[in-house]
Amino acid sequence: MSNETVAVDWVRDQVFLMQDRSGFPIVMTQPGGVNGADLLPLSVIGCAVWDIASILQKQRQQLTGLQATAESLRDEQPPWRFRRIHIHYKFTGRDLDEKQIRRAIELSETKYCATYATLRDCVEITRDYEIVNE
Repeated sequence: MSNETVAVDWVRDQVFLMQDRSGFPIVMTQPGGVNGADLLPLSVIGCAVWDIASILQKQRQQLTGLQATAESLRDEQPPWRFRRIHIHYKFTGRDLDEKQIRRAIELSETKYCATYATLRDCVEITRDYEIVNE
């Protein structure tokens, strides 16, 4: 097992300075920084695209762009629980193999993405994708 530590410090009012395990800063506030609840879907798509890009590069796919968006459905009352996260991937490149893309997404979801693995049993996560050949 790996023991990792992240941190958050209250700066003032509703401004917080977060740091990832490497000390990289993230400002959490509104409207001038990230919203804390947005970090959950951002974490899922960030983890996934990291894996997917790495897998496709190892497969020698000619990937020139990869974007992901996450649309969330949350309860309207506190604590505003996440019920569903829908991920849309957009792959751009030359001669991209759809089968390899599907496999890369599957590997991220089932083997590599820690955030996805943690959430999949408590939040419905769906996805779709599009491929744009240049």
